[in-house]
Amino acid sequence: MLSPFSLLSIPPAVSLLATTSPVLARSDLLWWAALALQLLAIPGTLLPVLPGLALLPLGALIWVAAVGWATAWPTLLLGSLILLLGWGAEALGLVLGAARLQATRWAYIGSAIGLVVGLLGLLPALPVGGPLLGALVGPLLGASLGELLSAPTALGPFGLSRLKRSLQVGLAVVAGMLVSRLAQMLLAVVGVLGFVLLSVRWG
Repeated sequence: MLSPFSLLSIPPAVSLLATTSPVLARSDLLWWAALALQLLAIPGTLLPVLPGLALLPLGALIWVAAVGWATAWPTLLLGSLILLLGWGAEALGLVLGAARLQATRWAYIGSAIGLVVGLLGLLPALPVGGPLLGALVGPLLGASLGELLSAPTALGPFGLSRLKRSLQVGLAVVAGMLVSRLAQMLLAVVGVLGFVLLSVRWG
C-alpha cells in the first residue's frame, strides 16, 4: 500500500514525464529520420536512380524543423557545401577525362545523351544491369559515337584510327565519371559524419 507521501509525490512526476517525453520523442524521431535520409546519400552517389548528395541538405532540413534554425543551421550549411563540392567533382570528372584527349564537343553531347538513355533503360543490348550499368555504358557509347562522327579530318576517313580515338575518348569519359562518383561517395561519408557531430554538439 502506498503511503500518503508517495501518493502526493506521484502526480508531479507523471505530469513532468507527460510534458517532456512527447517533445523528446518527436525530436529524436526526426533526428533518426534525418540521419536515415542522409545515409541514403552514400549509395545514392553510386546509384544514379537516387538523388545522392542532394539528400544531405534535405536531411538537414528535417533537423532544422525539429530543433529550429538557430540550433541546426550548421548542419544545413555543411550539407549544402558538400552538395556544391559534389557538383564540382562531377563536372570536373566529365570534363577533365576527355579534355586530356582534346575531345570534340560532340563527345560531351553524346555522353550526356548516352547517360540519359542508359538511365532510362533504353539500351536494347542491356537486358540486365538496369540503370547502374546503363549509366556507364550509355556515356561510353554516346561519347564514342559523338567523337567518331566529329573527329578531326586529319585522322582520315572512317577506319581503325578514328575508331581507336573514339573508344579512347569514350573510356576517358567513363573513367572521369567513376572518379567523380568515388569523390562524391567520400563527400557523402564526410557529410553524414559531420551531421552527426554537429547535431550532437549543438542539438
